[in-house]
Amino acid sequence: MEKVHFTEEKATNLGTLYARALDARRPDPILGDTAADEAVRRIDYDFRKLGVNENAAVSVAIRARAIDERAGKWLAERPDAVVVHLGCGMDTRVFRLAPPPTVSWFDVDYPEVVDVRTRLYPQRPGYTMIGSSVTDFDWLDQVPGDRETLIVAEGVTMYLTAQSGGELIRRLVGKFPSGRIVSDFFSTLGIKAQALNPVVRRAGATLHWGIDDPHELERYGLRVVSCLDATDWASGDVAAKIPAASRLALRASALLPVIRKMGRIAEWDF
Repeated sequence: MEKVHFTEEKATNLGTLYARALDARRPDPILGDTAADEAVRRIDYDFRKLGVNENAAVSVAIRARAIDERAGKWLAERPDAVVVHLGCGMDTRVFRLAPPPTVSWFDVDYPEVVDVRTRLYPQRPGYTMIGSSVTDFDWLDQVPGDRETLIVAEGVTMYLTAQSGGELIRRLVGKFPSGRIVSDFFSTLGIKAQALNPVVRRAGATLHWGIDDPHELERYGLRVVSCLDATDWASGDVAAKIPAASRLALRASALLPVIRKMGRIAEWDF
């Protein structure tokens, strides 16, 4: 068993990992992240204290799947691209998407997070982990800047400030010749409601950056490609797998635009 001790926002990595594991244990999972379940079983930690229930697990799973689908579609047409997964936490996205070895994939997170990842997750061709805060920009020197690049950020932007987040985007756009960003984000109301998020609350983390309109980021050289409200994350066969209580909550939130837009997923080209 691997002992893990994360502080503040780093501890939320365990909450989302556990949520994906709970989803994988369902008879009809949404994401089916068996690697997350295997990791949870190897970590010496009381995950129950994180307050992750079935509804939270569903929310995490449908968000991750929606991001996976968009990232996977972009990558399928660019088998020699670079991928930068910002604030990867304990996410197993590189294994879920399983890109060809011609893709250069970089997972970036704090050194203590990467240390745990190296103990739990295997290496694979074309895959590199970088131990650094995403806003300590020296890590960019380790990533090639001569190819189209996919930048994925899940559960990251809200932990940044508007200033640090804007500077991160500016540097990413300046580093790579072209590419796409796929990221979720919270509205300012979503930031104000952070006390209602049990994982954030119990980890003692603090959220900062609210984005009410994805077009706000076009000032950094981005162009909005698409944007999904939280009620649009799951559709078709995915929606059919959502438990009745969670499905009812999604339908109720769809009636209130201000609630529906508290959490969104967008794609930007640069």
